[in-house]
Amino acid sequence: MKAIWNGVVIAESDDTVVVEGNHYFPEAAVKREYLAFSNHRTSCQWKGQARYRSLLVNGEMNPDAVWYYPEPSEAAAEIKGRLAFWKGVQVI
Repeated sequence: MKAIWNGVVIAESDDTVVVEGNHYFPEAAVKREYLAFSNHRTSCQWKGQARYRSLLVNGEMNPDAVWYYPEPSEAAAEIKGRLAFWKGVQVI
């Protein structure tokens, strides 16, 4: 699987975990040079507190396009150390 935005591969791995239709990539598979800080947080009743990162690729910002659960609940333990994408990021 690949996560692509603005013509650039942001993440690539054959080891993704699918939860609620979203592919969670291992942290090591994500090219961190494209991640930018975000203050955004959300809460999921069964997964826990999500944190976000923005993408900065070729001078263009995609705010809050990456999310992860630093301390997921036991029910969502399989996504610990993994990141997922949305907001126009193509996962193929």
